[in-house]
Amino acid sequence: MTALELSRLQFAVVTVYHYLFVPLSISLASLTALLQTLAFRSTKRSGAASPEADGRTGDPRWQRLTLVAGKLLMITFAVGIVTGLVQEFQFGLSWSAFARFYGDVFGPTLAIEGMLAFFLEATFLGLWWFGADRLRPALHLATIWIVAIGTLISAYVILAANAFMQNPVAYTLDPATGRARLGSFADLLTNEVVLAAFPHTIAGAFAGGGALVLAIGVHRLRRGDPDGRWRLFTRVGAWTTFAAGAAVALTGDLLGKVMTAVQPMKMAAAEALYATQAGAPFSLFAVGAPGETEPFFSLDVPWLLSFLATGDPTATVQGIDDLQAQYVAQFGPGDYVPVVPMAYWSFRFMIGFGVLATMVAAWVLWRTRKGRQLDPGPGLPGLADRWLLRLLWTVPVLPALAATAGWLFTETARQPWLVFGLFRTADGVSPGLTPIELVASLAGFALVYGVLAVVWVRLVLRVAHTAGDDPAPAPAPDDTDRPLVPSY
Repeated sequence: MTALELSRLQFAVVTVYHYLFVPLSISLASLTALLQTLAFRSTKRSGAASPEADGRTGDPRWQRLTLVAGKLLMITFAVGIVTGLVQEFQFGLSWSAFARFYGDVFGPTLAIEGMLAFFLEATFLGLWWFGADRLRPALHLATIWIVAIGTLISAYVILAANAFMQNPVAYTLDPATGRARLGSFADLLTNEVVLAAFPHTIAGAFAGGGALVLAIGVHRLRRGDPDGRWRLFTRVGAWTTFAAGAAVALTGDLLGKVMTAVQPMKMAAAEALYATQAGAPFSLFAVGAPGETEPFFSLDVPWLLSFLATGDPTATVQGIDDLQAQYVAQFGPGDYVPVVPMAYWSFRFMIGFGVLATMVAAWVLWRTRKGRQLDPGPGLPGLADRWLLRLLWTVPVLPALAATAGWLFTETARQPWLVFGLFRTADGVSPGLTPIELVASLAGFALVYGVLAVVWVRLVLRVAHTAGDDPAPAPAPDDTDRPLVPSY
């Protein structure tokens, strides 16, 4: 493999691995804040319901579940920090030529993400963790909401930087150096791509966090649930996953239309559509021979691709062949077609895994409605239920696979560009890099990440098996500022 190919592989490994933890951190921060808010409100209602109530007890189930979600957040956030730092180092290690071109645009977003959002999250997460028995309940609750808001700020500014690579705006090219210079930071933050990508990405993040909560809730529910706390946890996770799945579909529809407008080759590659076509169908599944542009088997939905691309089922969608000719005339000689099988299948895996996770969440909500339990019924339906229950622990893998497939599609279907229409991938690699150096660094990253994966899984399993079992703290008669969650 060449230095370019190894650099791309290394960046893909680092980015995909990091992105396994980012969605969980975003969603778990908000879910922890939501659970603690429910605990806070139950405490207030407890105090208002009876003159004899001390106003501090509330429903202990929400307090225990807040602790479970908070522990998951702390574990995931710590791993995300390590992997995120390595990802940023990639710009200096393997992509310094790209960093020189893009640095004036990318720099402000990294500064905001690092200096404002990251330190905001880390500082207030520390206050939340260590201040549980030191801060007033309302102030303690505010700290976790600030963490949740910080994760959203981080996500938005990083997506704004990525949106420039998809649809470059708010820049000028320095005629002396050829570098991109930022013209308007406000215009960068309001790029039409980031406005569409942000809600889609956040919805996907909540699908992942909800699925993790759902899996842990079902695991503990089947071991016994005398006070109903794990049924609550299960339904919180199921509702989060189901609502997020619906939001992913709605926001994905908007993002697909924006993508078609700014990168029509990406949508053509997603369908392997070589010939321009009006009323283009969308193939749910297709099989073709290597090197052929037409499949020998395809299961199509009529007019769906035209609707996904433009909102009009009869609209014309440009094909790969016409776009290749257009780009040659616009940008000069070259191959502007991405790896079509990668684009085609990653697009379908993204949709398929996301739909499957949403369906599982809907099944859990149906089976636990109106106080029902997840106990398998008799006969063949009961047999199917038993198999589903045994496999529910794998549900968090589905949104993770969907997110991974989505990012692979987003980045690989933009090729051969790093910044669409401005800067080619082949021009971004650090000069002087050798394949041996890249193989060595990739092996080192893979080893460290393998260790981190084992540590994260073991810690999460430990939380899944033991967290939430400790008794709720007894209220101290003279302590009006007792925390809403158990001491850590």
